[in-house]
Amino acid sequence: MDEQNPRLLIVDDDKEIRELLANFLSRYGYLVSAAANGKDMFAQLARHTFDLIILDIMMPGDDGFSLCKQLRKDSNLPIIMLSAIGEETDRIIGLEVGADDYLPKPFNPRELVARIKAVLRRSQHPIEPEPQSTTSDSDTVVFCNWIIDKGTRKLLNPEGIEIILSAGEYTLLVAFLDHPRRVLSRDQLLEITHNRSAGPFDRSIDIQVSRLRQKIEVDPKQPELIKTVRGGGYMFTAKVTPQACHA
Repeated sequence: MDEQNPRLLIVDDDKEIRELLANFLSRYGYLVSAAANGKDMFAQLARHTFDLIILDIMMPGDDGFSLCKQLRKDSNLPIIMLSAIGEETDRIIGLEVGADDYLPKPFNPRELVARIKAVLRRSQHPIEPEPQSTTSDSDTVVFCNWIIDKGTRKLLNPEGIEIILSAGEYTLLVAFLDHPRRVLSRDQLLEITHNRSAGPFDRSIDIQVSRLRQKIEVDPKQPELIKTVRGGGYMFTAKVTPQACHA
Protein backbone atom coordinates (compact mmCIF):
# COMPACT_ATOMS: atom_id res chain seq x y z
CA MET A 1 0.00 0.00 0.00
CA ASP A 2 1.11 3.54 -0.72
CA GLU A 3 1.07 4.95 2.82
CA GLN A 4 0.74 8.50 1.52
CA ASN A 5 -2.01 7.78 -0.99
CA PRO A 6 -4.26 4.86 -0.03
CA ARG A 7 -6.30 3.42 -2.90
CA LEU A 8 -10.08 3.28 -2.34
CA LEU A 9 -12.82 1.55 -4.31
CA ILE A 10 -16.35 3.03 -4.24
CA VAL A 11 -19.10 0.54 -5.12
CA ASP A 12 -22.45 2.25 -5.66
CA ASP A 13 -25.02 2.00 -8.44
CA ASP A 14 -25.73 5.75 -8.26
CA LYS A 15 -23.37 7.44 -10.73
CA GLU A 16 -23.82 10.87 -9.16
CA ILE A 17 -22.86 9.58 -5.70
CA ARG A 18 -19.84 7.75 -7.12
CA GLU A 19 -18.61 10.90 -8.83
CA LEU A 20 -19.27 13.18 -5.85
CA LEU A 21 -17.48 10.85 -3.43
CA ALA A 22 -14.60 10.26 -5.81
CA ASN A 23 -14.06 14.00 -6.30
CA PHE A 24 -14.34 14.72 -2.57
CA LEU A 25 -12.04 11.91 -1.44
CA SER A 26 -9.48 12.76 -4.12
CA ARG A 27 -9.10 16.16 -2.46
CA TYR A 28 -7.84 14.35 0.63
CA GLY A 29 -5.14 12.58 -1.34
CA TYR A 30 -6.88 9.24 -1.84
CA LEU A 31 -6.55 7.36 -5.12
CA VAL A 32 -10.16 6.57 -5.96
CA SER A 33 -11.71 4.07 -8.35
CA ALA A 34 -15.41 3.32 -8.75
CA ALA A 35 -17.67 0.42 -9.64
CA ALA A 36 -21.41 0.37 -10.34
CA ASN A 37 -22.11 -3.20 -9.20
CA GLY A 38 -20.56 -6.43 -7.95
CA LYS A 39 -19.33 -7.53 -11.35
CA ASP A 40 -17.49 -4.23 -11.84
CA MET A 41 -16.15 -4.45 -8.28
CA PHE A 42 -14.56 -7.88 -8.79
CA ALA A 43 -13.15 -6.75 -12.14
CA GLN A 44 -11.50 -3.78 -10.42
CA LEU A 45 -10.17 -6.02 -7.64
CA ALA A 46 -8.62 -8.31 -10.25
CA ARG A 47 -6.78 -5.37 -11.83
CA HIS A 48 -5.72 -3.32 -8.80
CA THR A 49 -4.78 -3.65 -5.15
CA PHE A 50 -7.03 -1.58 -2.91
CA ASP A 51 -6.69 -0.54 0.72
CA LEU A 52 -10.40 -0.10 1.49
CA ILE A 53 -13.83 -0.55 -0.12
CA ILE A 54 -16.78 1.80 0.36
CA LEU A 55 -19.72 -0.48 -0.35
CA ASP A 56 -23.35 0.58 -0.81
CA ILE A 57 -26.00 -1.84 0.44
CA MET A 58 -28.97 -1.12 -1.82
CA MET A 59 -27.92 -2.12 -5.34
CA PRO A 60 -29.61 -4.14 -8.10
CA GLY A 61 -28.37 -7.71 -8.42
CA ASP A 62 -26.07 -8.70 -5.58
CA ASP A 63 -26.59 -6.21 -2.76
CA GLY A 64 -23.87 -4.95 -0.44
CA PHE A 65 -24.52 -7.63 2.18
CA SER A 66 -24.04 -10.41 -0.37
CA LEU A 67 -20.91 -8.80 -1.84
CA CYS A 68 -19.41 -8.26 1.61
CA LYS A 69 -20.02 -11.91 2.47
CA GLN A 70 -18.35 -13.00 -0.78
CA LEU A 71 -15.34 -10.79 -0.10
CA ARG A 72 -14.94 -12.15 3.41
CA LYS A 73 -14.52 -15.71 2.14
CA ASP A 74 -10.90 -15.02 1.18
CA SER A 75 -10.09 -11.39 1.96
CA ASN A 76 -9.59 -9.17 5.02
CA LEU A 77 -9.77 -5.99 2.92
CA PRO A 78 -11.35 -3.24 5.08
CA ILE A 79 -14.97 -2.46 4.16
CA ILE A 80 -17.16 0.51 5.09
CA MET A 81 -20.83 -0.04 4.23
CA LEU A 82 -23.25 2.72 3.23
CA SER A 83 -27.03 2.53 3.48
CA ALA A 84 -29.85 4.90 2.61
CA ILE A 85 -32.06 3.13 5.14
CA GLY A 86 -30.08 3.78 8.30
CA GLU A 87 -31.91 1.08 10.28
CA GLU A 88 -30.09 -0.43 13.26
CA THR A 89 -30.90 -3.88 11.85
CA ASP A 90 -28.94 -3.09 8.68
CA ARG A 91 -25.99 -1.88 10.72
CA ILE A 92 -26.03 -5.11 12.71
CA ILE A 93 -26.31 -7.26 9.59
CA GLY A 94 -23.50 -5.30 7.95
CA LEU A 95 -21.20 -5.97 10.89
CA GLU A 96 -22.30 -9.61 11.03
CA VAL A 97 -21.35 -10.27 7.41
CA GLY A 98 -17.92 -8.73 7.95
CA ALA A 99 -18.03 -4.96 7.45
CA ASP A 100 -15.55 -2.94 9.52
CA ASP A 101 -17.77 0.11 9.82
CA TYR A 102 -21.19 1.35 8.74
CA LEU A 103 -22.44 4.81 7.76
CA PRO A 104 -26.10 5.66 7.06
CA LYS A 105 -27.04 8.06 4.25
CA PRO A 106 -27.21 11.00 4.17
CA PHE A 107 -23.88 11.63 5.83
CA ASN A 108 -21.33 14.39 6.13
CA PRO A 109 -18.49 13.54 3.72
CA ARG A 110 -16.00 14.65 6.37
CA GLU A 111 -17.37 11.95 8.67
CA LEU A 112 -16.71 9.41 5.93
CA VAL A 113 -13.12 10.65 5.70
CA ALA A 114 -12.75 10.32 9.48
CA ARG A 115 -14.10 6.77 9.39
CA ILE A 116 -11.82 5.84 6.47
CA LYS A 117 -8.81 7.11 8.41
CA ALA A 118 -9.89 5.19 11.53
CA VAL A 119 -10.46 1.91 9.68
CA LEU A 120 -7.17 2.20 7.79
CA ARG A 121 -5.37 3.01 11.03
CA ARG A 122 -6.85 -0.07 12.71
CA SER A 123 -6.00 -2.31 9.76
CA GLN A 124 -2.38 -1.14 9.61
CA HIS A 125 -1.68 -0.58 13.32
CA PRO A 126 -4.41 -2.52 15.15
CA ILE A 127 -3.51 -1.72 18.76
CA GLU A 128 -1.09 0.37 20.73
CA PRO A 129 -0.07 -2.21 23.35
CA GLU A 130 0.03 -1.31 27.02
CA PRO A 131 3.53 -1.22 28.55
CA GLN A 132 3.09 -4.64 30.21
CA SER A 133 1.25 -6.26 27.32
CA THR A 134 1.87 -9.99 27.08
CA THR A 135 2.68 -9.93 23.37
CA SER A 136 4.48 -6.58 23.11
CA ASP A 137 7.95 -8.15 22.71
CA SER A 138 7.03 -10.47 19.86
CA ASP A 139 5.13 -10.26 16.59
CA THR A 140 4.26 -13.97 16.72
CA VAL A 141 2.17 -15.54 19.47
CA VAL A 142 0.61 -18.94 20.08
CA PHE A 143 -2.62 -19.88 21.85
CA CYS A 144 -4.03 -23.43 21.94
CA ASN A 145 -1.87 -24.38 18.92
CA TRP A 146 -3.15 -21.40 16.94
CA ILE A 147 -0.47 -19.06 15.60
CA ILE A 148 -0.90 -15.38 14.81
CA ASP A 149 1.81 -13.30 13.15
CA LYS A 150 1.13 -9.65 13.90
CA GLY A 151 3.74 -8.60 11.35
CA THR A 152 1.92 -10.22 8.43
CA ARG A 153 -1.54 -10.24 10.11
CA LYS A 154 -1.87 -13.98 9.39
CA LEU A 155 -3.80 -16.35 11.64
CA LEU A 156 -3.13 -20.10 11.30
CA ASN A 157 -5.34 -22.72 12.90
CA PRO A 158 -3.85 -25.84 14.56
CA GLU A 159 -3.80 -27.61 11.16
CA GLY A 160 -1.74 -24.77 9.66
CA ILE A 161 -4.61 -23.41 7.55
CA GLU A 162 -4.86 -19.63 7.29
CA ILE A 163 -8.09 -18.19 8.67
CA ILE A 164 -9.21 -14.94 7.06
CA LEU A 165 -10.18 -12.21 9.50
CA SER A 166 -11.72 -8.84 8.79
CA ALA A 167 -9.85 -5.80 10.11
CA GLY A 168 -12.34 -5.55 12.97
CA GLU A 169 -12.04 -9.24 13.88
CA TYR A 170 -8.25 -9.10 13.75
CA THR A 171 -8.11 -6.00 15.93
CA LEU A 172 -10.46 -7.59 18.47
CA LEU A 173 -8.43 -10.82 18.59
CA VAL A 174 -5.19 -8.90 19.17
CA ALA A 175 -6.92 -6.97 21.96
CA PHE A 176 -7.74 -10.26 23.67
CA LEU A 177 -4.24 -11.64 23.07
CA ASP A 178 -2.70 -8.53 24.60
CA HIS A 179 -4.92 -8.89 27.68
CA PRO A 180 -5.34 -12.65 28.27
CA ARG A 181 -7.23 -13.97 31.29
CA ARG A 182 -8.52 -10.47 32.07
CA VAL A 183 -12.14 -9.38 32.02
CA LEU A 184 -12.58 -6.66 29.42
CA SER A 185 -15.81 -4.70 29.39
CA ARG A 186 -17.53 -3.70 26.16
CA ASP A 187 -16.47 -0.09 26.80
CA GLN A 188 -12.84 -1.18 27.21
CA LEU A 189 -12.94 -3.26 24.04
CA LEU A 190 -14.51 -0.41 22.05
CA GLU A 191 -11.90 2.00 23.39
CA ILE A 192 -9.06 -0.38 22.48
CA THR A 193 -10.35 -1.40 19.05
CA HIS A 194 -12.35 1.63 17.88
CA ASN A 195 -11.14 4.44 20.15
CA ARG A 196 -14.69 5.31 21.20
CA SER A 197 -17.18 4.59 23.98
CA ALA A 198 -20.25 2.39 23.69
CA GLY A 199 -23.69 3.90 23.30
CA PRO A 200 -26.64 2.55 25.30
CA PHE A 201 -27.68 0.20 22.48
CA ASP A 202 -24.28 -0.42 20.90
CA ARG A 203 -23.95 -4.11 19.96
CA SER A 204 -20.95 -3.85 17.67
CA ILE A 205 -18.56 -5.58 20.11
CA ASP A 206 -21.03 -8.41 20.72
CA ILE A 207 -21.37 -8.92 16.98
CA GLN A 208 -17.60 -8.92 16.42
CA VAL A 209 -17.11 -11.37 19.31
CA SER A 210 -19.76 -13.64 17.78
CA ARG A 211 -18.02 -13.55 14.39
CA LEU A 212 -14.62 -14.20 15.97
CA ARG A 213 -16.01 -17.16 17.90
CA GLN A 214 -17.28 -18.63 14.63
CA LYS A 215 -13.71 -18.69 13.37
CA ILE A 216 -11.65 -19.80 16.39
CA GLU A 217 -13.96 -21.78 18.68
CA VAL A 218 -14.52 -25.54 18.33
CA ASP A 219 -18.16 -24.95 19.27
CA PRO A 220 -19.13 -21.26 18.96
CA LYS A 221 -22.35 -21.93 20.89
CA GLN A 222 -20.31 -23.16 23.87
CA PRO A 223 -17.17 -21.01 23.61
CA GLU A 224 -14.07 -22.00 25.55
CA LEU A 225 -11.59 -19.36 24.35
CA ILE A 226 -13.72 -16.21 24.62
CA LYS A 227 -15.95 -16.47 27.67
CA THR A 228 -18.85 -14.14 28.40
CA VAL A 229 -18.62 -12.69 31.89
CA ARG A 230 -22.09 -11.81 33.10
CA GLY A 231 -22.28 -8.10 33.86
CA GLY A 232 -18.59 -7.71 33.06
CA GLY A 233 -17.85 -8.26 29.39
CA TYR A 234 -15.56 -10.90 27.93
CA MET A 235 -12.44 -12.84 28.93
CA PHE A 236 -9.92 -14.60 26.70
CA THR A 237 -9.15 -17.73 28.72
CA ALA A 238 -6.27 -19.34 26.80
CA LYS A 239 -2.60 -19.09 27.69
CA VAL A 240 -0.85 -16.77 25.24
CA THR A 241 2.80 -17.53 24.51
CA PRO A 242 5.05 -15.07 22.61
CA GLN A 243 7.46 -16.64 20.12
CA ALA A 244 10.51 -15.29 18.37
CA CYS A 245 9.93 -14.59 14.72
CA HIS A 246 11.63 -16.91 12.24
CA ALA A 247 12.60 -16.06 8.73
